[in-house]
Amino acid sequence: MRTADASVCLTVCVAVMSLMSTAAAQHAPSAQMTDEQMIASALQAAPASVAKEAAIVAIEAGGKTRELRKGTNGFTCIPDNPESPGPDPMCGDKNAMEWAQAWIDHKQPPANKVGFMYMLAGGTDASNTDPYAARPQPGNNWVETGAHVMIVGAAKQMEGYPREAKPDTAQP
Repeated sequence: MRTADASVCLTVCVAVMSLMSTAAAQHAPSAQMTDEQMIASALQAAPASVAKEAAIVAIEAGGKTRELRKGTNGFTCIPDNPESPGPDPMCGDKNAMEWAQAWIDHKQPPANKVGFMYMLAGGTDASNTDPYAARPQPGNNWVETGAHVMIVGAAKQMEGYPREAKPDTAQP
């Protein structure tokens, strides 16, 4: 299933799909990690200068969030989801988190907002053609990128960037 907005995100920002794996898995990270473990995991997502002042939340079953630590810098970090393959903690600004929540809720992302995310611990990555795939499957174009940053919601500003189902993630 590809909505216009999901298609743009899938083809313009391949790395964005890492976020999808975190929220899409059937089991919430908090079911398997203590709050302290989740905080330590979330702190790995961004540079220390960002992570030290960021809010930290856990994604619970059904996409609900639970605050683990208050933040003061406008960024929110989410721990690794142990149910997804590979590490996938992330940290995003307010606009990126609004975009992520829209995806989790299967709603349209906020219009005319650009968000920024860090995934410096690497990324589980995800299907570049199925925004709700939780695992690699034959034909779903699973993409692996390693440590990266992401710009979300910038469809019009991203003209000219790769839009292929199997992009070369070693290239900008």
